Amino acid sequence: MPAVLSKISTPTINVCHSASSLPCGVWNAFKSDPRNSNIIYSHALRATQAAESSANDEHLEVWIICSTGDEIDFVLSCTHHAMGEYPIFIFCARPCSDLVPSFVVPRIQLLANALHSCVDVERVYSVFALDLVSRIFADTWSHLAQVRYYHEPYYAAKITFCTRRTLRVRKFTTLPDVSYDMRLAVASDIPATAKLCYGFASEAVPFVLTMEQATKEATLLTSRKQLWVHTIEALNKPSEIASIVAVTRESETVAAITKVYTNPDWRSRRCAERLVRNVTQNLLKTKESVVLYVAHNNPAASKVYDRVGFAGLAGSSLPVNGVDSWLEVGFDRDMIDLGHW
Repeated sequence: MPAVLSKISTPTINVCHSASSLPCGVWNAFKSDPRNSNIIYSHALRATQAAESSANDEHLEVWIICSTGDEIDFVLSCTHHAMGEYPIFIFCARPCSDLVPSFVVPRIQLLANALHSCVDVERVYSVFALDLVSRIFADTWSHLAQVRYYHEPYYAAKITFCTRRTLRVRKFTTLPDVSYDMRLAVASDIPATAKLCYGFASEAVPFVLTMEQATKEATLLTSRKQLWVHTIEALNKPSEIASIVAVTRESETVAAITKVYTNPDWRSRRCAERLVRNVTQNLLKTKESVVLYVAHNNPAASKVYDRVGFAGLAGSSLPVNGVDSWLEVGFDRDMIDLGHW
């Protein structure tokens, strides 16, 4: 009875400065919806593990929880990682049917007020959440912090998922004199994978990388065993890395794939489809589902991810529960410090 509860109870705010201090109710909310909470949940798990290992980290982290009675409504995170500061992420713990302006607006106002009291305006360079939540936060923060936001979003995407049931196994015909290999990246791959990380970022304005930064990213992903490569050896030429896929966000039951990118010289050969399917199959040996975000205008939605078995992407498909639209809205780059994710 969430709708009744929201009318008779006043939402409250709880601010935490470490993942390890998050209330049990938040962890339960993450576990109840591990796909939609994947971004925040996976980072909270890593941050907790880092704290337990006594990792020294002077970066400010802010977690803000909005609750109504005993029910978690939203969890906002303002955190960082090795490549820089993350956007503001907002996880909605309520069913989408609850997300009407009369419910969302007052709660987002409380979250924004709490965030404004904790961080400098320069820290908030973008917000990523469900469409309605992002738009309301952007409008609220713009008025509160006196910083304009861009009406053209940085990223408009669907969250989708693949399970053992939806996975589509397919065998490809191998061409003569061509051999493929799909494996975790190793240190000797870094010069080549850094170029692909650079290429991926160059298509994700404003989050572009220098080659030095791309090399750092490729090195980190490789050392953490989070980067997969698809190699091709053709016509007795040296083996080349055609595609990459990263696996950077994991919880007990869900893993996320990101940074799917193919060398332009090897496109239209289904390298990305082959590698995404291989990585997804490997992840599903131990996870219940694999999630990813795919831009609404990305042709890979039908050419790659739908073919592999990610739900709700076929043009004629009916709406799928759990496949929702998310939005990243950016703030005036003359007034903020741009991070990276």
